[in-house]
Amino acid sequence: MCLGIPGEIVEVLHDQPDLAMVDVVGVKRGVNIGLLDDVTAGDWVLVHVGFAISKIDEGEAAATLELLRGLGQAYTDELDALAQSDIT
Repeated sequence: MCLGIPGEIVEVLHDQPDLAMVDVVGVKRGVNIGLLDDVTAGDWVLVHVGFAISKIDEGEAAATLELLRGLGQAYTDELDALAQSDIT
């Protein structure tokens, strides 16, 4: 199962403007932000298979993370996959 997981943009990579470092529950990974306009550090995005697919606000991010935690193993599997990925 692939989930979209909220993450906070930590840094937009200036040498690769379509990539940003995103913190997803403590896991920091490069994510492609090319599908979105005008994202900056501090913005929250929904991450799916290495792409930021939409901007969300912090409240929506918190509510979504709480819901995802309730999925148990599917959520844990998605975080493990994210921790092992690297597109930078």
